[in-house]
Amino acid sequence: MKVRSSIKSLKNRHRDCRVVRRKGRIYVINKTQRRFKARQG
Repeated sequence: MKVRSSIKSLKNRHRDCRVVRRKGRIYVINKTQRRFKARQG
C-alpha cells in the first residue's frame, strides 16, 4: 500500500480504481488488480 498526500494521481493508474472513505481516511482500492492500493495522509 502506498501512502501519499495526494490521491488524485493514484486513482488514474488503473481504470478500476475506486476512491473510498473509511474511518476518516481516504483509500484507493481496486478489486481486479489488487496491487493498486493507496492511502492518503
